[in-house]
Amino acid sequence: MASKSTSDYFRGGGRMLWWMVGSTAFMAQFSAVTFTGAAGKAFTDGFAIVAVYIGNTLAFFCAWAYFAQRFRQMRVDTPTEAIKGRFGTQNETFFSWALIMFSFLNAGVWLNALGVFTSAVFDADINLTIIVIGLTVLFVSVSSGAWGVVASDFVQTLVVAVVSVACAVVALVKVGGPIKMINDFPGGFLIGPNMNYPLILFGTFIFFLPKQIFTMMNLHDSFRFLNAKDSLNARKAAMLAMILMGVGSIIWFIPPWAAATLYPGAAEGYSQLGNKASDAVYLVFARNAMPIGTIGLLMDALFAASMSSMDSALNKNAGIFVRSIYQPFLAKRNKQTDDKKLMTISRLVSFISGLGVIAAALYFASLKKLSLFELMMSVSTMVQVPMMVPLALGLIVKKTPAWAPWATIAVGLFVSWFVTYVFTADVCAGLLGIESLTDREIIDMNIILTVGGHLFITSGFFWATSLFYNEAKDKNKLGTDKFFKDLETPVIADEQQGEFDKQQRRKLGNMVMAMSACILVMAMIPNPFWGRIIFISCALIIFIIGFLLKRSTKSQVS
Repeated sequence: MASKSTSDYFRGGGRMLWWMVGSTAFMAQFSAVTFTGAAGKAFTDGFAIVAVYIGNTLAFFCAWAYFAQRFRQMRVDTPTEAIKGRFGTQNETFFSWALIMFSFLNAGVWLNALGVFTSAVFDADINLTIIVIGLTVLFVSVSSGAWGVVASDFVQTLVVAVVSVACAVVALVKVGGPIKMINDFPGGFLIGPNMNYPLILFGTFIFFLPKQIFTMMNLHDSFRFLNAKDSLNARKAAMLAMILMGVGSIIWFIPPWAAATLYPGAAEGYSQLGNKASDAVYLVFARNAMPIGTIGLLMDALFAASMSSMDSALNKNAGIFVRSIYQPFLAKRNKQTDDKKLMTISRLVSFISGLGVIAAALYFASLKKLSLFELMMSVSTMVQVPMMVPLALGLIVKKTPAWAPWATIAVGLFVSWFVTYVFTADVCAGLLGIESLTDREIIDMNIILTVGGHLFITSGFFWATSLFYNEAKDKNKLGTDKFFKDLETPVIADEQQGEFDKQQRRKLGNMVMAMSACILVMAMIPNPFWGRIIFISCALIIFIIGFLLKRSTKSQVS
């Protein structure tokens, strides 16, 4: 559907159905890191990686229980407009620039992950691969807007699902079943190798849970649910994302778990990737165990996952810049511009943001000593968590002074620095009487210390700022009161929504059936009978979903 206004471009006019919004919320957390860095972690360490994704599942549960409908009820087009309502104009400007810069880092990690895998598949230079893929994703994002992003997410969610299930089934058959896979995993499946102190692993799991809630349920990441047509659809979307994440948390990692037994030397052929070599384990599994052509489907799934994460970031950046930086700039000079010009500026900002993401990905690719999982955790725990603490707690702690958000971020960044360079894992181990830690234990201990520092110190600081709140000096009191009133007032779809729903179902139904036809063609590739059956089954499942979507246009049920 063409974007006719900036509201359409930024969030599809807030008219999307729950299964579309749920798919994009799910895909926003499902980047190529899942098939690369996270798969590499599963290959080397076993079940431990699931802690991250259980945290995601819990966060989506919290969204269903509390956050999702309230995010939709903020009645804004961009996250920074919500920040303005909660914290005032100055904080809106501060966070606008800060969030745009942070998105370069975050999306750069996703693009780098896809570049690692793609360069391994085609034996190509990783830098050239990142540039080509980045420009392709950039083109899709600039041209389509929010509806195109979300529609693509829904279609690609189906592809990711069928590819993941197919790989998981074959992996279990090859390895001899789930019990044998668990029993034969090198170093122990639950704990994994190089873990002398299992309590560290348990601590990592415990601290991952609040971390994922902070980094997913905040004003910045509310954009996932701003697209929903009403409050009820926002909650349903959160439930769908929770189910997909919960089931996927196990299915995704069955192939790398099986590969640890089937192909223990999987990383040896990719020494050019440095410590990222094990991140190509999904490729090794697909080449050795799956029918010919599966790598193509896997590439499609990886590309879709990264495209979802990256184009959502670019689209969000455009909205933040136009609504919270450019339009206020014009207002101060008593100038106005029409929506058509704002659309052009939005696309230009998306393009420039895309170049920034490519530059960040190229830098991350040069860090050979860091695995993708370590890179992802470093960006998330050291930079993202401090920024999101005030944006999450601000929904609960209502009375805070204007300086509280940026002061909290300053404290959080100091905590990150302190843990990285002063109170390190080795220092902590010495205080506990532990003589030495393995490299894996150091990584996990750093995560515990950093997240723990933000959970108690950074969060505690923001909470404590309420002691300095002075209602008489609060220039944003009316705006804050309106924000919290909107937050509790349900959004109900208007009378025109029914026809819009039918258009969405019809167009997405056609897109899904077209995708199924493409997969069906792959059954013609010379493969064993079981290999052809896999492609036919995947195509049939996707076709049925597309057919039911198109047929549902005759129904009034949404």
